Amino acid sequence: MTMEQVTAIDSSERTLQGRYLTFYMDEELYGMDIQHIIEIIGVQPITVVPEMPEYIRGITNLRGKIIPVMDARLRFRLEERDYDDRTCIIVLETGDVSMGMIVDAVSEVLELYSDDVDPPPEIGGGVADYIQGVGRSGDGVIMLLDCDLLLREGGDG
Repeated sequence: MTMEQVTAIDSSERTLQGRYLTFYMDEELYGMDIQHIIEIIGVQPITVVPEMPEYIRGITNLRGKIIPVMDARLRFRLEERDYDDRTCIIVLETGDVSMGMIVDAVSEVLELYSDDVDPPPEIGGGVADYIQGVGRSGDGVIMLLDCDLLLREGGDG
């Protein structure tokens, strides 16, 4: 790799730093580091895999790559609901792990500075286990998810 290629990679990573894709689950706003987002797609046909945790809906074929698909509502112990035209799959990747995550609706890409992010609350269980911080935007808060932890434990019960 040449020095120019390294500089280009460093530059592109800097432009993504502090940027989060925000999405809704119920009325709550969540965010994920945009560096882990591969793409956002509509709900695809999903093949059920027996003996998986309830929140793992199954697998889907994404242009020749088979990826597991998790329903974030079920993962976060929210009430199940029917998918609608705003429901979508966020395709995430961290390390060599890829997964689709079904969310209610995508909102926007938001830039948060370190002063706008507080440490996660000292509570455990459910989605709180996956919060890496709480972002402040206007009068609202955004629960920032730890993608590495979420994907590593995505297959656990």
